[in-house]
This record gives sequence, C-alpha cells and structure tokens, in this order.
Amino acid sequence: MALKLGLVGIGKIARDQHIPALSGDPRFELVACASRNARVDGVANFPDVATMLAEVPALDAISICTPPQAHFDAALAALRAGKHVMLEKPPAATTRQIGLLQAEAARHGRTLFQTWHSRFAGGVDAARDWLKGRTLTGGTITWKEDVHHWHPGQQWIFDAGGLGVFDPGINALSVLTEVLAEEAVVHKAVLEFPENQQAPIAAQLDLRTESGVRIDADFDFRQKGEQTWDVELVTTTGRLRLSHGGGALEIDGQPVAADDALAGEYPRLYARFAELCAAGRSEVDWRPFQLVADAFLIGERRTVAAHHV
Repeated sequence: MALKLGLVGIGKIARDQHIPALSGDPRFELVACASRNARVDGVANFPDVATMLAEVPALDAISICTPPQAHFDAALAALRAGKHVMLEKPPAATTRQIGLLQAEAARHGRTLFQTWHSRFAGGVDAARDWLKGRTLTGGTITWKEDVHHWHPGQQWIFDAGGLGVFDPGINALSVLTEVLAEEAVVHKAVLEFPENQQAPIAAQLDLRTESGVRIDADFDFRQKGEQTWDVELVTTTGRLRLSHGGGALEIDGQPVAADDALAGEYPRLYARFAELCAAGRSEVDWRPFQLVADAFLIGERRTVAAHHV
C-alpha cells in the first residue's frame, strides 16, 4: 500500500519539485500539508506540523521542505510520533541537530532520509565510477546563480541560520563528497557578507583532499544571465566536468551522461525514500554540512554592498 505522506512547508521548492514528484509516484499518497501561509488543493491543510500530526494520526511519513532553521523541531516531532522523515537540504540549522535527529530515528526504529538532491542528478553516478582508481590532481567548483530568481522575496536565506549562498553551494559540496574517493577539508575560506545581512552572498573556498590536492570553490548569489553549476576535476589520466548541477557529464570534453527529464532528481529522491522506509533503514551523510560549518568557523569575513531581497 502507498505510504500516506504529509508535506511540511509549501514554498517554491515544494510546488516546483516535491508535489510533482509525489503525484507521479504510486508508492506515496500525499494526504496532508502543513504551512503557515499556503494551502494545497485536494488534501488536508494545517497551520503547523504539530496540528497535522495530531489530526492525521494515520500518516506514515512526512517530508520537510521548510527553511533549515525549522527542520529540527518538525523532524523531532514527527520521529517521536512514529513517522518516517525525509529532510530537504540543508539538513538543519546546526550540525548537532542532525546528529540528534539521527539518534532519535534509530531510537524509534524510523527512517530518517537526510537528502542531497544534487547527488541524484543524471551525471553523478557515472562521474563517481569514472573517478575510481584514478589519481586526482586538482579541481574547481563554480556555483553561481541569481538569488532573486531562485529565492524571490525570501529573507530567511539571509537571516542567521539561512546559510546565504551556501544554500545552493552545499549542493556542489554534496556532489563533491559523493564522487571523491578521499575526504576533503576546508583549508581556507573567504565569505562576503552584505552590510545589511547575516549570511554571505558569495564565498570562495580552498578545499584540500587528504593527500593535499587543492580544489577551489567559487559560490556567488549575484549571477545574472546564464546560471553556472559546474564541478571540474582533473586526474593524471583525464578530466571530467559535471555541469547543470550534475545533470550532464563530460569526460575530456565529450558528453557521457545527461539527466533524464522524466526521471529527475526529486522522483529519484522519493524512490530512494520508499526503499529506505521499506527496508527500515536511515540514510544520513552530513559531510557537506560540516564543510559549510567549517567555512563559517575559519573563514575570513568581508563586508560588501547591501543586498535587498
């Protein structure tokens, strides 16, 4: 039988990605939504997750699409109510919170699927497989987009805990940690904060692998025109380039894989969530989040011009 699912947070990502993916997956039935300011036709709607859990006890799972500052309380309540939980990225407001949620899921025997949607893009698996057994010599990440297009009027992303440019930038780090055979650490960082905001609008990271290979990352929320979501990695026997957020892969300039529009990231996410729930397993990998936290810990802070949402 289909898992009865409640969706928490009805914003742009929920309407653009989650609801369409759920509508095409017979393993789930969207029966309830919780949002302070929005409603979804055809399902029960509630102002908050606590009310939803109380009024719809038959829910099997919830999927949380709120800003990260609200993830912890919603996920904790759902797990304690015996529900499986899927978390949008970034996973929480702090690294300690995601660790506590992982322990809570284990305590209640529920699934916690802490997602990284870019890992499910069409070129990522092939990139990881190609890199196996090869020696990395360097790399660059260029992740630049227009915050006004992707987060119109959303002040939360520049509030404390909203992560600013790392909200999309963490997608690149999730791809990097998925495809590399070695772990990477933040060696240096420069974070650019608008003078009127609490989160960075741009960042440059100097990442180093365990063997000392340097990977430079450039994140920027001020990109106009064509958006850039690229990861390039160089080895002693060739070069790969993941573009379109991981949806397309080139090896030495030749296309290898491209994302299938009929089986995109979010349908794959929900397929994985269904598998994990059926198996009674969790999937939690907060290494990308740790890299972001480390960038905030050791990064040089620079003040730039004011930014208004």
